[in-house]
Amino acid sequence: MRFKLFVSPILTVCFFTAALPVFSQVVPAYQAPGIPLSVGIGPSSYDVDWGHGRMLGGTIWADWYPRQIRSLVHVRGLGLEVEARDISLNQNLPAQKNMRQDTAGGGPIFNWHVTPRFHPYFKGLIEDGSVDFYPLPGYSHDTRLLIAPGGGVEYRFFGPLAVRADYEYQIWLGKLLGNTLNPQGFTVGIAYDLSHPQGR
Repeated sequence: MRFKLFVSPILTVCFFTAALPVFSQVVPAYQAPGIPLSVGIGPSSYDVDWGHGRMLGGTIWADWYPRQIRSLVHVRGLGLEVEARDISLNQNLPAQKNMRQDTAGGGPIFNWHVTPRFHPYFKGLIEDGSVDFYPLPGYSHDTRLLIAPGGGVEYRFFGPLAVRADYEYQIWLGKLLGNTLNPQGFTVGIAYDLSHPQGR
């Protein structure tokens, strides 16, 4: 069931949300900035490492930069990312018939504010992966845990809106039909920064 793909990111968010009151402090309302959250969506192009052909899909993500964690570890720009991706379009080779790769998970992200508009970042995610492939007798679907390092850049072009170019390399743990699986690809999308709703 693909519902399992969303369990890890939901538990991660719940854990850190529950932990926040431990580090909370009273801030006057007139000093309180917006929600330290950025959400985005965009199309993805991935080499699925199956049939040597690129496939297309879409990605949604949320980057959360809790001030309590940044204060605790004294690192500005440290946050958490949660993302979900579906790659199922452009099955252009016979080997990719019925191919679909779904991933969802989360992990730390470090966003470096080089300028107020230009923000390169690095991330390291742990995700659940689900893959469908050309059916063998009784075997056409599998799931794996995967590690996904990546990075990219965000450029704020208008107020709280930013364009994002993201690269991710996936390391699916365990072999699938005797082979390792290492999809990699790019996502380009639009993000909305809730911490600066007026473009401050």
